[in-house]
Amino acid sequence: MKFVCTIAITACLIENFICPYSFGQDARSQAVNAKASTSSIESGPDIDAIRAGSEAFVAAVNSRNAKAVASLWTEQGEYIDDSGRAFAGRNAIEEAYAQFFMDNPSTKIRVEIDSLRLLSGVTAIEEGRVIVEPESAAAPGFSRYTALHAKVDGKWQMAMVRDTWVESPAAVRSAMDLQWLIGTWIAEEHGVKTESVCRWVAGDRFLERSYVTTQPDGSKSTGLQLIGWNPQEGHVQSWDFSSTGGHAVGVWYPTQGGWRAEVRGTSGDGIRTAAINYLRRLDDNAYVWQSVQRSLGDTTLPDTDEVVIKRRKEIK
Repeated sequence: MKFVCTIAITACLIENFICPYSFGQDARSQAVNAKASTSSIESGPDIDAIRAGSEAFVAAVNSRNAKAVASLWTEQGEYIDDSGRAFAGRNAIEEAYAQFFMDNPSTKIRVEIDSLRLLSGVTAIEEGRVIVEPESAAAPGFSRYTALHAKVDGKWQMAMVRDTWVESPAAVRSAMDLQWLIGTWIAEEHGVKTESVCRWVAGDRFLERSYVTTQPDGSKSTGLQLIGWNPQEGHVQSWDFSSTGGHAVGVWYPTQGGWRAEVRGTSGDGIRTAAINYLRRLDDNAYVWQSVQRSLGDTTLPDTDEVVIKRRKEIK
């Protein structure tokens, strides 16, 4: 259960886009340093071609065209479903999808690519999520996939795809799962202190987190975050606003032992921001936060260290 109010995380994404525990560095200087040692997100004609193949897959599934789906695999390609069944070759894959379409006549999907990179000039690996719509009331969740792509005769095709079903527990649908966060939290690292207060608002439908971050020089910044269930999109979501004018939206997915939040926003001076944040609950009085795959504009920033955030003990 690491959904936590993104606690001092969003301070790093929407105020100056560094974690308030990142030694108090200025975001722009950190970005300059990062640019010297890291490259921007991988792109190019091959990556674009693979992405186009993913879009073609979605179009083929949503049009219920099993033959078109199978054509996106290599001739001897393999598909392994969540139960471990393997379908080898285009004919077997076509039959599997034809049966799926018969059993699920109104199903549509959308694909969210989490990572995509070339392994060589003729191979690539893709990881992401397939969201099925409408979601099954009996088994809510999404499918996480890994796809190995191969370039055959100049054309990118899927050589192997494996699916894993990730169930969304009923508790995920309610912010009440975050009851343990109600209270005051403190984190201090290298002279930077953040104090967060969480409370219920709007008839206990949303969790509100307000925070104050104090830098070593005494300067302060503030922010507000709301967390709740997004019924239209079918996931937990956070909305963040900072005193510098920055704002961000986080989409949350359950992981083993906690939560993974994909956060995208804009800094107060109009620069786009993005990161993936992980939260892991230790107990009722502490949790761990870390931010990875961070970017400020076109610049990739280094991952943060793990930070332990503790509940403030009430003085009796």
